[in-house]
Amino acid sequence: MIPLTLTEIAAITGGAQHGEEVLVDAAVVTDSREAVPGSLYVARVGEHADGHAYVPQARAAGAVAVLGTRVVDDGPTVLVPDVQAAFAALARAVVDRAAGLTVIGITGSSGKTSTKDLLAAVLRPVGETVAPVGSYNSEVGVPLTVCRVTPSTRFLVAEMGADGEGHIAYLTRIAPPQIGIVLNVGRAHLGEFGSVEAIARTKSEMVQALSPEGLAVLNADDPNVLAMREKTSARVITVGRGADADVRATDVELDDLGRARFTARTPQGSATVSLRLLGEHHVHNALAVLAAALELGVPLAQVADCLSRAEAASRWRMELHDLPDGVTLVNDAYNANPESMAAALRALARMGAGGRRTLAVLGAMRELGADSDAEHVAVGRLAMETGADLVIAVGPGAEGIVEGAREAGADVTSAVWVQDRDAARALLFRERREGDVILLKSSRDSGLRFLGDMIVEETTEGAR
Repeated sequence: MIPLTLTEIAAITGGAQHGEEVLVDAAVVTDSREAVPGSLYVARVGEHADGHAYVPQARAAGAVAVLGTRVVDDGPTVLVPDVQAAFAALARAVVDRAAGLTVIGITGSSGKTSTKDLLAAVLRPVGETVAPVGSYNSEVGVPLTVCRVTPSTRFLVAEMGADGEGHIAYLTRIAPPQIGIVLNVGRAHLGEFGSVEAIARTKSEMVQALSPEGLAVLNADDPNVLAMREKTSARVITVGRGADADVRATDVELDDLGRARFTARTPQGSATVSLRLLGEHHVHNALAVLAAALELGVPLAQVADCLSRAEAASRWRMELHDLPDGVTLVNDAYNANPESMAAALRALARMGAGGRRTLAVLGAMRELGADSDAEHVAVGRLAMETGADLVIAVGPGAEGIVEGAREAGADVTSAVWVQDRDAARALLFRERREGDVILLKSSRDSGLRFLGDMIVEETTEGAR
């Protein structure tokens, strides 16, 4: 955090100062349990809890000040009518006070978190880098990330998500990017947006926020993304696997775990990249990182080396576990949409190409609107077409996966629906055997990521 006095915070947010003057010089938090000495506690009112109720806990943990709409105690507080608006203003002030800071914004329907992790891994050896924890990409997550910037921070990697038009534009006003990356336009949150065209308009808000001195990094293999070059005044660099991309991948090969090795061809020359992340879809993520890092002056050889050494950094994204019983578990159950489901199933197929049995444990994809049933049926068909030996659909909303699998030739034993993750766990423990590869894939609210944690813990404990 860039140190700020309570008086300065009141001026930035247009709030009223209550209590003695203090200096905020540690983390800004919205969770009282994460407060440390010197913290500012932002007392948000959410769907399920009023943050003001946790002011005593935040103070006890070391928070020296509170940003809220009412006074809870006699401690230092800045009173504002709208906590979210004040929080956003505070974050923007941090950016404005960070001399020499470069903001790189990343958006897309899928791949944002993996891409920001890769970019952070490349930039950290160059200079102090702040990047989101997990998927902090919302109107709360972005300010939380921004407020971690210090006077010596050189790079801020800002992941920006949206579930409606105008959301990314809002986030870019908090953290105005000098480099904007758009990975893809898919069908995530289709039920909220109403159409793919609306999703594309929203993702384009990233490049519309760039100045003429900025840089837009666009996926040339996605027509909806490539079309955004007409919506920005910034310079454009395209990335992809086609011959027309400015930064492109050729000679792509996959190992037995579905990890990609390719030749990166750039205006600065060529280099070999061998990714440690599972799935061919990470090639595009790596190309976007290459383009951004080269723009920031990182030598090509260094970028390629960092990409080749980077491990998965955020939980539940193609998280690989080699279990003591000889089973390989891939926990990719933090998020899901039709495109990421397809990418995960293709990665599973690659992992089973050497004769290993593959089990696809799939939960519902959320927020797909009227297309939800058809998209789940399509996932079931694809699971069979890519060679899954057993498809287990889990929970309400996932029934269509079994329907699609059976349309594609599965019988009642190779495509099964179960009501919840406990039933899925019981079925897996009966059915799995040494050498199997198990994929867990679902939207976050389906909870399959916790099934993965449970399996890892139980299997490891059982082997002791």
